[in-house]
Amino acid sequence: MSGTTRKIANAPVSFGVFELSDAPPPLDADEMVRALAQAGYEGIDSGPIGYLGTGSELTDRLGGNGLLLAGGWVDLRYGDAGAYREGLPALEAALEVFAAAPPAPEGFGPRPTLACSGSPERFARPGGSVPGLAASDWPAYAARVQEAADRCRERGFEPAFHHHLGTYVETPEDVERLLELTDVRLCLDTGHLLLAGGDPVTALRAWAERVEHVHVKDGDTKILADALADGADLRELMGRGGFALLGEGELDLPGMVRTLDEIGYTGWVVIEQDTLPGRRGVARNIADQTANRRKLEELGL
Repeated sequence: MSGTTRKIANAPVSFGVFELSDAPPPLDADEMVRALAQAGYEGIDSGPIGYLGTGSELTDRLGGNGLLLAGGWVDLRYGDAGAYREGLPALEAALEVFAAAPPAPEGFGPRPTLACSGSPERFARPGGSVPGLAASDWPAYAARVQEAADRCRERGFEPAFHHHLGTYVETPEDVERLLELTDVRLCLDTGHLLLAGGDPVTALRAWAERVEHVHVKDGDTKILADALADGADLRELMGRGGFALLGEGELDLPGMVRTLDEIGYTGWVVIEQDTLPGRRGVARNIADQTANRRKLEELGL
């Protein structure tokens, strides 16, 4: 179904590119874009705003390689009213970049991927064992998420909220609470949900009407357990390979593909394999993302 009702993208996080401050990046934007195009991807996530360029530079870089912009990560501190307000200009800047992206077929414009900047306690102990927001804090938190979503819609974009290890929306229960308190749609990330104790296939069925964007990644709970035993945080978990090559972790990938068919999901499917700069090396990262693309092709996606 790829190319008609779904398109497959990858993301800079699969190469260890998270922040522009992590300089120099393990590979430059042109190298990454060329590698993903050659591997058969149809799109790419923006990564840190500016990494792929902005305006005509972004359009030329992606268009010259036949790629579309699938979306981009924008995190805000929804748990802190003042910090949230201070972060809103970054959201507006990201929306400006998305507006200048190469023209896309209907349904495949870039999705602003809203995310929480994190919970220090959960970042230190990812995986769902650390309590999250108090019940009394949820209404204000959710109201800020709703406001951010509405700002995106005012600019013509339908955002998706990304639950994530190490944040206040980490566990399936957290996701349920956010969906109850807002009308924001969801970026379902299979790897983050798996390592937070959830069942991605069950969640995809349960949340089908709210799923706007899908990040497919695998997870290894043994690596998570070992990392926790060693006192390693979320960043080190990624460096150790907690997000595995597709098919080498515990994700029911065939079940995910079947369920995407069953629920009639249309839109972007973004393959990700979060890692740290330098841990696997550029050549291996390129080979891994090529293998990940082939794995979905084998399953008909």
